[in-house]
Order: sequence, then structure tokens, then C-alpha cells
Amino acid sequence: MSAVSTTGGPSIASLGAARAAVTRSPSGELVLGGMSLAGLSNREVNLDGRTVRIGTPTYVYDLDGMAREARELEAAFEGAPHLVAYAVKANSAGPVVRTLVAEGCGADVVSGAELLLAMRCGVVPDRIVYSGVAKTDDELDLAIGAGEAGIRAINVESVEEIPRIAARASALGRVARVTLRINPGVSEDQIGTHSYIATGHDEAKFGVPLASLADAVSALEAARASVRLVGVTSHTGSQLTALDAYLASARAVFETARSLRDRFALEFVDTGGGFGIDYGDGCPVRPADFIRAARTIQREHGLDDLALFCEPGRSLVGAYGLLIARVIQRKVAPGDPPRRWMMIDAGMNDLMRPALYQARHRVVPVVFEPGARLSPYRVVGPVCESSDDFGVHDLPEGELAEVALLDAGAYGYSMASRYNGRPLPAEVFLRGGAIVGVHARKPITDWVDDRLAAG
Repeated sequence: MSAVSTTGGPSIASLGAARAAVTRSPSGELVLGGMSLAGLSNREVNLDGRTVRIGTPTYVYDLDGMAREARELEAAFEGAPHLVAYAVKANSAGPVVRTLVAEGCGADVVSGAELLLAMRCGVVPDRIVYSGVAKTDDELDLAIGAGEAGIRAINVESVEEIPRIAARASALGRVARVTLRINPGVSEDQIGTHSYIATGHDEAKFGVPLASLADAVSALEAARASVRLVGVTSHTGSQLTALDAYLASARAVFETARSLRDRFALEFVDTGGGFGIDYGDGCPVRPADFIRAARTIQREHGLDDLALFCEPGRSLVGAYGLLIARVIQRKVAPGDPPRRWMMIDAGMNDLMRPALYQARHRVVPVVFEPGARLSPYRVVGPVCESSDDFGVHDLPEGELAEVALLDAGAYGYSMASRYNGRPLPAEVFLRGGAIVGVHARKPITDWVDDRLAAG
């Protein structure tokens, strides 16, 4: 029997796909990180001296699984100089970031807030890189002023950004370390992902176009007194499930670095992140495959004396988180076949990916009764938007208390909002088959008080 989309996909018995992140017990209970999720939402926990029911909607994360992913990726470098800079934007929860830092990861940040968070989670400035096309002066000051020598590198994403960084570094009496983020001009067709998460093509806002490389070099040379180029980087796009586009971008990085190393004392090359995960349709490559292939090309370019950086986010955390939601009611309209909706208490404000770029998350019962009859339901949330829609999934008839939206560990809570006055979801952190942390949702009056505070 299938408890996934009628468009196909793995059966209810193979929920975790290749990595077995999520499984089922013999009695049909969903299991994550060694813990059954049946009844989790009804548990009460003590937080700051008060008893709180976990409730729904709630994100649940397996920290052990995330740690395993980080160790596997680290092993792909085989002891060569490198940095796995975790993309904090994927999941910024403190327990998640600290777990990955404990496995040797640094951080890739895209805002001043993420920079401060990473450092408070134990990432030293020398293991932080900062991406983003519109960094404010205040954010540049944070990056340049961190620690004794600033962060490891600020990714320069335009020619125009170079004099801005130079001015801030000069004002602080420091020399800013920067990487040149090139836009490799890989075609969107070759990238093969949704246009909203493809970043390495000519129309993207990210990176210095190769046609502007000479201007960028001139600007860097003019700013040598306060800016030091230490690396070359690129990012192709996210949710890559094949090597070709990533390696095309890597070649552009290595060729650029080889052309510049006689003029600048480069320390590393950075091939970015974007490694995909299996959302139910398969993913034939692992993050380590990207790194092994990139290292081969790096050696071919004679750059193996430089450290190799990468910036994974989704691939470290995505499969090891899910969103539990309560079934509020069903709705059936006449037709041939009848139109069926299943309405849950998680909405697009809790998990934006489906509404934002038509991403698909498998929706499965938290408890699956063996022999239950399945029917296709369009799973929708309570938000007052037609885009609050998680797609059609085969789900059991009869009693169904809760469902789980799988592979939601990346870009779930970090993208969540309080639209419609809805509280942000709760978060539960698992390690060793037990709850080790809970981030409770705030009461609805918190939003009301906040909106009234303006006057």
C-alpha cells in the first residue's frame, strides 16, 4: 500500500528512502532518530519551571542523523585541507548548529544575525564565510570586526561591492579578507532545478559575471591596502541531484583561481553547496560524490595545494526533520471521482517551500493502521491563501489523528512566518532516541500584543 502521492514514489514501508532517516515500527508508528512519534504531541515538558504540552504543528529533528551526514561529508576530503561551512540559513536552530560545529563544521552566513548566531554557537570567526548580494555597512562591520582578524572571508558578489568593503575595513583599521564569488554562467537547463533556487546562471543576481572579472580584479588591486583576496567561490543552485552543473561551476572556479594566483595570495577555492536530498523521487548522488569529483578536477588544475571549501545546508539537515500536524477535518465534494481535501493545522506559514517554489513533501500518517483503505486527498492548511496546499497524497480512510510532512529539516522553520496571526511552530530535538530540547510555540496573544505595540 502507498501512503504517498498518487503520482508515484516509495511505499509507506520505505519512508526514509536511501538513508532510512524515517522508518515505521512493526505496529505502524512513525519513527525518527530511534523514537516513536506516536503521542509525541501530547507529551508535556518542563520549560523554565512551567509545564508545556508539545502540541502541533511541531518540527522534530534527529540530531544524530545530522551528525552522521556531517561526518560522511568530512571523510570525503580524506584529510586534505578543507572547510565544510554549514549554510546556517537552512536550519538556524541552536541545537542543530552546535551539533554540526561539534562535527567540525564552520558556517556560511547570509546576514549579520546569522553571523552572531554562528559565533554564539561556537564557530570561530576564522571558520565563517559570508555570502549575500546586499550586505549593509553594519553587517560588513560585524564581519570585518569579528575576532582578532575578522571572519575567514566575505564573498564579494559584485564589482561595486569591493570599494564598499574597502571603505568599511579602512574605517575599522583592518584588512578585510574576501573571496571573489563568480557567476559561472551555467545554463538554467543544465542546473536542472526550480528557477527560484538556481543561482549560477547569467540572469541571477548572485556573483560577479565572468564578463566583469577584469573590472573586479582591477578594483581588488586598487583596494589592496584594505582588502585581501584569499579565495574564489561560486554557487550553482540548490537541490542538485546530478553532478554535471556543479562540476561545470567548479571548473569555472578553478580556472579563475589559476588565472589569479600569480597576482593574489590565494588560500582556498570554494565550490559552494546545493547538494540535493531524496524528497521521494530518488537522488542518485550523495554530497561526498560532489566533493570527490570536485577534488579530482582541483588536482587536474594544479590547485591541490589550496584548501577546498564547500557550503552545504539542506543535505546535512533536510532528511532529518519532519513537521507533525493534526488533522482538523476532511471535506468531500461530489464528483467522479469525488474531490477530497484533508485539512491540517500546519500551513504555508509553517512550511513555505510548496507555496514558494512548488516543492513536494511526502505526507504520511504518524500512525498507520495495517490494512487501512487509502484514498487520494489534497492536503491543505488553514492559511487564507489558495497556495496553502501540500498536494495530493494517498491517506487512510477512517480515523486519522496526525500526519507528518517528511524531509522538512531544511528551509522549514527558518522560513516560517506569523502570517494570519498564527504562532510559529514548536521544535523538538532528539538525540539517542530521546528528547534533548524543546523550543515551545508562543501563545496567540504574543502576536496580538506585538501588533498592538505600534500604538
